[in-house]
Amino acid sequence: MTEKPIAEMSFEEAMAELEAVVGKLERGDVALEQSIAFYERGEALKRHCAAKLKAAEEKVELIRAQEGRAVGTTPVEGL
Repeated sequence: MTEKPIAEMSFEEAMAELEAVVGKLERGDVALEQSIAFYERGEALKRHCAAKLKAAEEKVELIRAQEGRAVGTTPVEGL
């Protein structure tokens, strides 16, 4: 895991770290306090990724609307 502030991460950076956090939690070889810290960071990373995806979806909708094409997107599963 990096110590880079989540707000400064790209979607790809945040997703990679989220995957690392999930892997550590799934292994179960982390002390309880560390697990809680990982879980909290994972939740923050998940929210960040979801916000980045929502912003991208809104940009696509705007582009489609400007082109006179149908507006609307389907949410990404899992976030």
